[in-house]
Amino acid sequence: MTKRLILLATAMAMTALPAAARPRWTEAQANDWYRAQPWLVGANYTPASAINQLEMWQAATWDPQRIDRELGWAQEIGMNTMRVFLHDQLWLQDPAGFRRRIDEFLTIAARHRIKPLFVLFDSCWDPDPRPGPQHPPVPGVHNSGWVQGPGMAGLRDTRRYPRYKAYVQGVIGAFRDDRRILGWDVWNEPDNGADQYRGQDGKEPLVRALLAQVFVWARDADPTQPITSGVWQHDDWTPAGGKLTAMETLQLRQSDVISFHDYSWPETFERRVRQLLPYNRPILCTEYMARGNGSTFDGSLPIGKRYNVAMMNWGLVNGKTQTRLPWDSWKKPYVLEEPTIWFHEVFRSDGTPYRRAETDLIRRLTVTPTGASSATPPTG
Repeated sequence: MTKRLILLATAMAMTALPAAARPRWTEAQANDWYRAQPWLVGANYTPASAINQLEMWQAATWDPQRIDRELGWAQEIGMNTMRVFLHDQLWLQDPAGFRRRIDEFLTIAARHRIKPLFVLFDSCWDPDPRPGPQHPPVPGVHNSGWVQGPGMAGLRDTRRYPRYKAYVQGVIGAFRDDRRILGWDVWNEPDNGADQYRGQDGKEPLVRALLAQVFVWARDADPTQPITSGVWQHDDWTPAGGKLTAMETLQLRQSDVISFHDYSWPETFERRVRQLLPYNRPILCTEYMARGNGSTFDGSLPIGKRYNVAMMNWGLVNGKTQTRLPWDSWKKPYVLEEPTIWFHEVFRSDGTPYRRAETDLIRRLTVTPTGASSATPPTG
C-alpha cells in the first residue's frame, strides 16, 4: 500500500465519533440559546494592521488600541458580533500569551457590546502557514497573506494531531463558560480546495477525517456556547432529497446551530435560507457581501432580518488583507488602478464609511423588531 493510501486509510478510520463526546445540542437547546440573543449582525474581523490570523494575534504585532478603535466603529452602526479567526500555531507558539490576548480581545469587544464567534481551523488560501513575521501584502492582490490552519503538512502528519486536540480543548476549555463569546466555528470552508496553490493532493478526505475529530474534541471541552461549521459551496442543502456531499453531511449533522456562506444575488441567498429552515435550528450566515458578485447589504441584509438569520459580512476595515479588491485580483492584480467598486469592507482605514447608505441601513435594521424588514433598500 502506498504512503498516500495509508494516510487516507488512517484518516478515514478516524471519522468514527467516540461515545464519550457530549451530544449535539437538541433543537430545543439550540433555539432556546438563539432566543436569548439579539438579532446578530457583524463582520468577519481582522484589524487593518494585520495581514492574517497570525499577525493579528502574535505578541509582536498585537494591536489592542487599533482593535478598540475599529470595534467602536462597528458598535456605532449597530453591529453586535464579529467572526474572528484563531490559529493552531498560535497555541503551539505561546499558549499562555495567546490565552491572555484572547481574554484582552474579549474585554475590548465586551466594552463595545460585541460577542465574537471564534474560528479554530481554516482551509482557505496559503497551505503553508509559518509563525513569526509575516510577509507584506502583495500589491493589488486580495487576501494575499491569509493562511490555512493547520495547513497541508500538518494535515498529512498524524503525529501532530495530539497538538490540535490540545489547541481545541485548551482554547475552548479556557473560555467554555465565558458569556462574552457567541460560539465556536470549528472549521472554515473545510472543503475549500484553495486551488491557486499546488501540492494539496488528497486534502479533502484528510480535512473531513480531522474535522470529525475536531467536533468530538470541541464537545469534550463541554462549552456552554454552540459549535458549528458552515456549508458554503453547493446549491442544495435540503435535509430530504438534497444532494449533500460527505463534508456537508458531517457539518450539518454535527453543528449545534446551522451556519452557511453566500456571496450570490439576493434570490439565491433567500433560496439557501429556505433550504436550511427544515433543520429547525438557528441559522447563521457567517460570510456574505461581495459587491461585485451581486451580494450586497442592500440585497441580503433585509432578507436575513425577515428570516431572523444572523448576518456576518466579510470585512470591516480596509487594511493589509486588501479584501476591498475582488477575487480576480489573483489573476490580474489591481496595481495601476482601483476596482470600480470595493468588493468587501465597510469602513475606510480612518473610520469613514465606504458607502454611508450601507451603514445607515445596518443601523436602521438592527433596531427594527426581529422578523421584520421595514427598511427600503437604499439607492445612494
